[in-house]
Parts: sequence; structure tokens; C-alpha cells
Amino acid sequence: MIKPRRAEAETGPLYQRIRTAIESQIMSGVLRPGDRIPFEHELMERYGCSRMTVNKALSTLASAGLISRQRRRGSFVTRPRIHMAALEIPDIRREIEKRGHVYRLELIGRTVLGADTPGGATMKIPHNGKLLSLHCLHLADGKPYAAEDRLINLSAVPSAIDADFSETPPGSWLLAHVPWTEAEHRITAAAAGEQAALLKVRQDKPCLVLERWTWREKESITYVRMVFHGDNFDLTARFASQTRSADIFAE
Repeated sequence: MIKPRRAEAETGPLYQRIRTAIESQIMSGVLRPGDRIPFEHELMERYGCSRMTVNKALSTLASAGLISRQRRRGSFVTRPRIHMAALEIPDIRREIEKRGHVYRLELIGRTVLGADTPGGATMKIPHNGKLLSLHCLHLADGKPYAAEDRLINLSAVPSAIDADFSETPPGSWLLAHVPWTEAEHRITAAAAGEQAALLKVRQDKPCLVLERWTWREKESITYVRMVFHGDNFDLTARFASQTRSADIFAE
């Protein structure tokens, strides 16, 4: 049930307070992608306001990419769409456990960075923005599986500063708590380099490198670079022939 917080109930325009109450439910994970937002008449009754006020609140949420509004069906928390990506965004802990291994996470470093750092340039955050920088090692059956360097935009995800990433993988936490609208992957092969010591391989050992950017509309959410031990990871994708699909459609 969506309720305005006490501080919100006393200040600011009513439409903004409605928007903030719904947004906080989305950002905290209470409302998940695909969940329906209360109907307009339900919000009107709950807040004692006009349809115009509710409509303005929902419009601002839709403009921010947090909800999608569907005629006669209502409003729903936005489901992610992947842009120019060859695979879905994986939950690494789930993937390791699905393969029958025991998952463990080591949080090696956690710092807050400013916009004037290389990370700020990578994320293209405003000059007064802050980033949470995380350095992690994912293990399967106690053996190194992947090294992760991640940046999280604290303006877009303020609750990340209080999250416990010593046991919960950052990617798993973000998938469960933070809605996004677009993602881009870049997959390359590279030598282990500076991650060699963590992965317990030679520096010239071939590894798979996955970089990912995610956004909510034009606002950066996170950037991650993961270096996978080449002997322990593979990518599999199945594609339908466009020609065959066109033939089937024509039939």
C-alpha cells in the first residue's frame, strides 16, 4: 500500500508528494517491474484530490521512465528493455548456483567518488554528483570466477550507499531494487592484466570482459566491468533467421 511519508505529507505540491510516495516504493523494490500502480480513482480517494492532480503525478513518473501508462489498463512499473545487447542482464549468483556451484562474494573495495574522477567521466554525471565505486570478486566453489569493478550513480540510486554489498552481489541488488529502461553491453577478449592476481592466473591469460551501462531514460544508473576467468565462462545465444521469420510472417 502506497502511503506518503510524514515529512512528505506536510510539504510540497500534492502531485509531487504523490509522485515521491510511488517512486520510493519503486526504488525500494516494494513495487517491482510489471507491478500495477493503483488506479487513478484509488489515488484520488487515498489523497483526497482531483484527477488532474493524480494525472500530473503519474505523468511525471512516466516522463522519468519509472512507469508506463496503458489506456484502460492502468499504469505499471516499467519493464526493462535492452538496447543493442546480445544477452540478458544476468544475476551472477543465480547463474553460478544454477550450474551447481556454491557462490561466494568478496567485497575488496568500496569508496565514494566525485564527478571530477575518471569514473565521473565514464558515467557522465553532473559536476556535483557522487558515485559509489565497488571492487568485488565472485567465487564458485571457492575458486575465482569473475572480478567486478562497478560504479553506481548515487543521485539516481541514493539507497545504494546503505546497501550491504559484503554478501549481496551489487548486480543482484540492482536487479531487485532499481528499475532501468535501457542497457548496453560490450563484450571483448583481453588478457587478465591487473585482475590476474585476483583471478589467480597469469597476466597474459585470455579472459572474457563484459562491460555494461544502464540508464533510466537519460540518467545513468550503473557501469560495470567484469573480467571472467576464460576457462569457467561461456556465452550461448540462439537466434532465429530473419529470412525464415519473414517467410513465416508472410504465410
